[in-house]
Amino acid sequence: MNYDEFVNEVQKYDSDPDVAKLLGVLKGWKLNNESVVQLQTIIERFFGHSWIESEETHNHLYKLWSSFNTSAIGNIGGMTMNERLFWFGLFEQFDSCKSEAKKQLIYSKLSANT
Repeated sequence: MNYDEFVNEVQKYDSDPDVAKLLGVLKGWKLNNESVVQLQTIIERFFGHSWIESEETHNHLYKLWSSFNTSAIGNIGGMTMNERLFWFGLFEQFDSCKSEAKKQLIYSKLSANT
C-alpha cells in the first residue's frame, strides 16, 4: 500500500472528526515542506493523542499506517528516487517541477539529499 492508497483508505472513515483531521494532515503533507521523518512523527503522535470514535476504525487505520511506515519510511534509505516517488505518490509533482530548486525540495522531503 503506497501513500495515496493509505490516504484513500483513511478517507473512507472521515465522518469521524478525528479521522477528518488526520485526512487533512495527510493531504496537506504533499504540499508542504515537511520530510517523511516529520510526517512519521506527526502521524505517530496523532494516533497516540487522538480519540477516534470506533476502536475498530482506529485499529484498522493504525495497522495500515504501521505497515506503510515500516515498508516506506523504514526502508527509505535503501530506495532509489523512483521508488521514493512511487511510495509517496509524488511522481507527478516531481515531473512538473520547473526548476532544480523545486526538485531539491522534493529530494529533501523524501530524504534523498542527505
